[in-house]
Amino acid sequence: MTGPATVRSATRRLVGLTALRWLPVGLTTPITVLLAQARGLSLAEIGVLFTVHGAVVVALELPTGGLADVLGRRPVVVAGTVLHLASCLVFATATSFSGFLAGILLLGVGRALDSGPVEAWYVDTVARIDPAADVAPGLARRSAADGGGLAVGAVAGGLLPGLLGGGADALAWPYVVAAGLDLLFLAAVLRLLTEDRPPREGSVGAALAAGARELPRTLTGAVRLSVTDGPMRVVLLLTAVGGVGLVGCELLGPVRFADLAGGRDGGAAVYGSVLAISFGAAAVGAMAVPALRRLLGGSTRAACAVLTAVGALALATLAGPDVLGIAAAGFALYYVAHGASWPLLSAVLHTRVAAVHRATAVSAMSLAMALGGIAGNLAVPPLVAAAGLEAGFLAVAAVAALGVLGCLRLPRSTVADTAVAPGGATVGY
Repeated sequence: MTGPATVRSATRRLVGLTALRWLPVGLTTPITVLLAQARGLSLAEIGVLFTVHGAVVVALELPTGGLADVLGRRPVVVAGTVLHLASCLVFATATSFSGFLAGILLLGVGRALDSGPVEAWYVDTVARIDPAADVAPGLARRSAADGGGLAVGAVAGGLLPGLLGGGADALAWPYVVAAGLDLLFLAAVLRLLTEDRPPREGSVGAALAAGARELPRTLTGAVRLSVTDGPMRVVLLLTAVGGVGLVGCELLGPVRFADLAGGRDGGAAVYGSVLAISFGAAAVGAMAVPALRRLLGGSTRAACAVLTAVGALALATLAGPDVLGIAAAGFALYYVAHGASWPLLSAVLHTRVAAVHRATAVSAMSLAMALGGIAGNLAVPPLVAAAGLEAGFLAVAAVAALGVLGCLRLPRSTVADTAVAPGGATVGY
């Protein structure tokens, strides 16, 4: 299939691929812990698995981004999809800690591989079609597809085991279905993710070896740009702040809703429903980004500041009255703010890098979010143990509020006046 001829057609491909990518992830999210517990793992062992996943993603995020830059977007996405499919099958059949550990390792490597190449392909394609086009609206639609796919998957994944009668075997079925959806996504990638790259001669092994030799130079250039460019530093800092905010939702949220629901069983059901709604809310927030930016005179800086402030207030609400509706609204509102700010930060990032480092730069954003999450996971639990759950939410909200100051250092625009200059230098800041 030939490449897209218009920005609109490229955006349609981006949206479709993103929705298909995150649908299977949403399908397995509500049942991962429950499946592991049903197969005999303790919560401590499950915590070790999540720690391993985070460590794998952090270790491989930048190298795999560089691999996509030197080998091509599509091969790396295909590899990541195959690994995710394999991890789903391992999770569905695992009966011991070692089995789940194998699944989490496959999942982590796959996640690191496909975290940036599709977005990098879209930005490069739009630049080829119309060098003056603003990618922020398309990235907003991508975030909407991301949240929508997760929301639909979460609802289906939560309902499927009950429809199949319950028990450990029924809990495994969302992973089986997710593996099937990975096959559908793989077919879509092979058809839609076209690249304007010359065909490579020689074997796959030779191509991988050549890419490995180029990888250090690619990574060094991307890291140097991240360190020396002011707006990129701010983007990565704000992305890390977003990772801390998600810790407040994903680590403290289940505990909060269990308290409000009167027990763990009721809390799990309520949290699953709120999580699905919040994924959808994030999609709505992403779709509203262009309108919000127009309302604020076209200022990316102002839009990010408003969204960050709203997110901080939403997190503080979770420490407020013991009312389920208020807590659920605050939880969903944070996801709205987070989902809306991500495409704006991504658009700023893409104005600061040349095509040769684009996938690496996208991976740097994912790495920053992962590091923020790790910092939150290390700092928040001791605070909660010493001062209570409300103090944990307020501390996370305070970190998010400090992000407003960082937003004021962003460029105002994400179009030509902040574009990458020839040779990779940046202008317009």
